[in-house]
Amino acid sequence: MPIYEYQCHGCQHLFQSLILKQGEEAELECPHCGGRNLKKLISLVAYHVSEQDRLENYNPAATKDDSFYKDTRNIGLHAKWRAKKMGVDLGASFEEKLDRLRTDPGSVVRDSEGDL
Repeated sequence: MPIYEYQCHGCQHLFQSLILKQGEEAELECPHCGGRNLKKLISLVAYHVSEQDRLENYNPAATKDDSFYKDTRNIGLHAKWRAKKMGVDLGASFEEKLDRLRTDPGSVVRDSEGDL
């Protein structure tokens, strides 16, 4: 469903609105001042990079910023990259564990606490 971004010419307020039907846009008003003189903006877009592309573009020597370490999709990236370079198949079990880590990184800590 299209979510559009608008700017009010009256108060310069930026806001987003879900527009389901063409007629809804004509009735739209600024939630801040109630103005109807609006400008539709071109919003930023996100591009999804496949894991295959991430592996091909991964450079272990490159400097990584905080965003790299905060992105859970990067968990296991180096191991997969290294295994690919060595021609080793890590198997379905590795992929399952990796998927679990990426969706719930804290599970490693909880599981290890049970072993104590």
